[in-house]
Amino acid sequence: MKPFVLLATRAEDLPADEEYALFLRYSGLDERDLVRVRLEAEPMPRLDLDAISGIFVGGGPFNASDPPERKSRVQHRVEAEFATLLDEVVARDFPFLGACYGVGTLGVHQGAPIDRTYAEPISVVPVTLTDAGAADPILAGMPTTFNAFVGHKEAIRSLPDTATLLASSPTCPVQMFRVGANVYATQFHPELDVDGIILRIHAYANHGYFAADELESTLAAVRRAPVSHTSRMLRAFVERHAR
Repeated sequence: MKPFVLLATRAEDLPADEEYALFLRYSGLDERDLVRVRLEAEPMPRLDLDAISGIFVGGGPFNASDPPERKSRVQHRVEAEFATLLDEVVARDFPFLGACYGVGTLGVHQGAPIDRTYAEPISVVPVTLTDAGAADPILAGMPTTFNAFVGHKEAIRSLPDTATLLASSPTCPVQMFRVGANVYATQFHPELDVDGIILRIHAYANHGYFAADELESTLAAVRRAPVSHTSRMLRAFVERHAR
């Protein structure tokens, strides 16, 4: 099998390694078949799409909607690299699944307005499939409404005509969309389980996702409802596109 690639941007080793472990666990891939590239540490290599099966994008600290002067040199580089990559991915309708930061990368590429209108605190939210979502092959067998982990400072305000809406939540209208037949982005985190999100809450306690006195209430928020369905879409993506 040709490998899949995980493009990651987390600078902190502990959550970065846990993210990779979660993608391995829930995709069903092993380390030989899921190559991780840490973009915060090195430039994106030239990806030969004919030599790989598909691309995953993990979450991360970058906000697409921040003004240019507030973005680091690394963020500017990563954004330029994604723009070039997505030109080819979208043109070829190549298998791509971006989780959380995938909305920032694919959304910007497609011209979607991204701002803080529909930001969501770290929590569990009910996500509901659209008719297109219910018919989508990587969402096959998912309940019409399922719980998912979220936590983001920005979101897509409105979806461009080039994209198909697959899922929404009451507080964020664009939770998942598709461009073409094979290029996906989710606002929620399909790779996360409760242990994984608790690790991230502690790792990013000082990154502005919640106030200093909200740690315990944030931990309670991610435990208040079970999240048991979202990870299946990672395995479905792999099973559909492994070659």
